[in-house]
Amino acid sequence: MAVTLKEDEAIPSAYPASPAGLSTAAAALDPEPIWQRIEAYCRVRWTPREVVWIVEEDGDWCPPLHPLEVTAEEIWNGSAWEAATVFASPYGGYRLTTAGPYRFTGTVGGGDVPAAVSEAFRRMAEYLADDADRAGASSYSVNMGGAIEESYDRNPAWIGRAMELSGAADLLRPFKRRA
Repeated sequence: MAVTLKEDEAIPSAYPASPAGLSTAAAALDPEPIWQRIEAYCRVRWTPREVVWIVEEDGDWCPPLHPLEVTAEEIWNGSAWEAATVFASPYGGYRLTTAGPYRFTGTVGGGDVPAAVSEAFRRMAEYLADDADRAGASSYSVNMGGAIEESYDRNPAWIGRAMELSGAADLLRPFKRRA
C-alpha cells in the first residue's frame, strides 16, 4: 500500500461566510479560526486552495481530501520531478506501480456548505462566545444560605475540546478525516 509522506495544504484566500442566525456575541467572533478548526477535523474543503502530496511505495493510494482536481502527477527520477503515468485504482484513487516517490499537485475545495456543517459552525461559535463562567462547566452550584453564592467548575481544556463539548463533532461525523 502506498504511504503519504507529506501533505502541504495552502491557506485559502477566504473561508465560507458565517451562517445566519448567530447571536450577537457569536457573530462578533473571527470566523477564520472556527473554519480552520472544522477543516482540521474534516476531509472535505468548501473553498478552493492548492494542495501537494508526496507519496511513496507501490500500491493503491487515495487522496485524503476532496473535492479534488489533480493538476499534476509526477515521479522523482533521482534528480528532478518528471511527469508520471498513474492508473486508476478500484478504490477511487490511484494505483502506483513503482516505489516512487510521487508528487500529486491539485486544487481541493469547492461546493456549497451542507446544513450540518453550518450548524456545527453555529454550535462552535455559540459555545466559544458563551459567558466565560459557563461554557465547558462540569458542575454548578448555588448557595442561598444567608447570601447568594454561585460557583462553577470547568475543565481547563474547555476551549481545546470545543469541537466535542459544543456538539459540533457529532454533526461533522460524516465528513470526518480518517488517518
